[in-house]
Amino acid sequence: MTKLMTEMLKGTLEGIILASLSGRPAYGYEITARLREQGFSDIAEGTIYALLIRMEKRGLVDVAKVPSEKGPPRKVHSLNAQGREYLEEFWRTWSFLTERLEQLHEGGK
Repeated sequence: MTKLMTEMLKGTLEGIILASLSGRPAYGYEITARLREQGFSDIAEGTIYALLIRMEKRGLVDVAKVPSEKGPPRKVHSLNAQGREYLEEFWRTWSFLTERLEQLHEGGK
């Protein structure tokens, strides 16, 4: 992954994780696997866990401990109402930015 890609992802990864959780709840490794399937192959699992903790503290996700066949219970994260609102704001902001960037890319039309 290029340095530019890494820097751009820093500002959007929280929204990307919330978008992943909008489909169904998941635990950290499962979220990482989903994102890797979507082409985000260089995202470190530790980065996902750190963001999940931050999102939990901010009240964007709910966490349930679910028994695991292997080892300790898993922390399954699900999008709550506040997280859905944040995700909607993320998509509105994303749409605004992509429209403006596309205009710039096309020569400022």
